[in-house]
Amino acid sequence: MQGKTDAGRTCLSIVLAAGEGTRMRSTLPKVLHMLAGRSLLAHVLTAVRDAGGTATAVVIGPGHEAVAAEARRIIPDADIHVQTERRGTAHAVLMAKSALARSADDVVVIFGDTPLLGADTLRRLRGALSAGAAVAVLGFRPADPAGYGRLIVEGGQLAAIREEKDATPAERAITLCNGGLMALAGQQALDIIERIGDDNAKREFYLTDAVAIARSMGLQTAAIEVEEDEVRGINTKAQLAEAEAVLQKRLRDAALEAGATMQAPETVFLAADTRLGRDVTIEPYVVFGPGVVVEDGAVIHSFSHLEGAHVGTKVSVGPFARLRPGAQLGANSRVGNFVEIKEAKLGEGAKANHLSYIGDATVGPDSNIGAGTIFCNYDGEAKHRSEVGKGAFIGSNSALVSPVKIGDGAYVATGSVITDDVPADALVFGRARQVIKENRAKVLREKAAAAKKKSK
Repeated sequence: MQGKTDAGRTCLSIVLAAGEGTRMRSTLPKVLHMLAGRSLLAHVLTAVRDAGGTATAVVIGPGHEAVAAEARRIIPDADIHVQTERRGTAHAVLMAKSALARSADDVVVIFGDTPLLGADTLRRLRGALSAGAAVAVLGFRPADPAGYGRLIVEGGQLAAIREEKDATPAERAITLCNGGLMALAGQQALDIIERIGDDNAKREFYLTDAVAIARSMGLQTAAIEVEEDEVRGINTKAQLAEAEAVLQKRLRDAALEAGATMQAPETVFLAADTRLGRDVTIEPYVVFGPGVVVEDGAVIHSFSHLEGAHVGTKVSVGPFARLRPGAQLGANSRVGNFVEIKEAKLGEGAKANHLSYIGDATVGPDSNIGAGTIFCNYDGEAKHRSEVGKGAFIGSNSALVSPVKIGDGAYVATGSVITDDVPADALVFGRARQVIKENRAKVLREKAAAAKKKSK
């Protein structure tokens, strides 16, 4: 009999994230490696959250507090369980026994290193349970199935998962392979997993045995076929790079479909959370870090790098611009080549066309920041903010020593160092008067030549 619909069913997601990642040749836990500006674990947990999971348990390795912190950053109420001994996937699932004992309608077991998994795939997996299966497994058809366990389907049900070394020649000819992810009916999940034994060469408890156990209990089983990328696991830096390429293709295609223009999409790198409005133009070789929003009609010119920035309507950025976290560019503003902005807001129509650093500041609408201008925001101990009013003009090669306020319509002369507030509409000079010493350069050269000759 079919149970409740997916929308009315509770779901416990158990994410196995205990891998050390030694093949990654890194001291960083495998699931904390980054993909499109987001950790592998964050990708998985985001899919879990988007699929409507009602409870989440994350199984980590000993001493991996950073993994626990990352899990709780995405899902604050996630239960954390530690697997101190590495005795197989079923053993890892049993580390979350207390969560399993709460008897959710559905239990989904997911690996923390499968970042390309989509929420729709998790819904499909759960759908097999609502249709009556006690165990459902994701399968895929790789170009080369060598090395993968095979999913043996008989009479429309999953009969067994057979490891390649144990398979007959006929079974090895099967192209449907085990994707690793599994869903279990909540009422039977704990019973099935506790029946899994370690009667194998490695004396480990394998989750794949759940299929045969469920069948022996007279329960239904199912295989759900998905694309290979959905279950692609990451074990090496090479595989991480391959997954990056797949995900970037997905992100670019989605951006183009939503109305962005990319002249050379293959050269643009997006973060998983990049948000682009309609008619945004992105020129070649632009990199987006996490937390970037670009509104309609903006243009991001070549070789620019953006992270944690909000780019307003019809803004022009770059080429060779860097927007760091906290950069906010108002509508119709302009940021030109070799300009860096951090924790600063540019008002509507403001311009910083070239060779400037604007940090910890507010620049009013229609103001102009001249070439070579620097906001001196750090005194060696703390950061300080500065304000530039509406319609102000900051001449080239000026330094604003924070904290300082430049009033509306004020004019800072070229080459000035400004340490005090400037009233509205004032003209301010903060530089030494030019002094000319006639023939002094010739005298200095003659002295230098004489000293050099003497030293010989």
